[in-house]
Amino acid sequence: MSLSISSVPAAVVATAANSGAAAAPAPQKVQQPVQSAGSDTVTLTAAQQVFQLYNQGQTVTQIASSLSLSVSLVNNYLGINTSGG
Repeated sequence: MSLSISSVPAAVVATAANSGAAAAPAPQKVQQPVQSAGSDTVTLTAAQQVFQLYNQGQTVTQIASSLSLSVSLVNNYLGINTSGG
């Protein structure tokens, strides 16, 4: 049986972490992040998106166009120096 991290109650995690130790104090109420039902979504920064697309073989121009960024900003994220010197 597998459980997603968000579906394991904090009390279960605390109990598992403290097994064999003295009883842990009652966990405080933890505010859960808002999620769509059943989705595990990760939001990437623009720089992370640039690296991902570049590693997938897209050109700098293609990346700039698809992410609505300038070519110079994409080059900056990738550490490409185009100053010629």
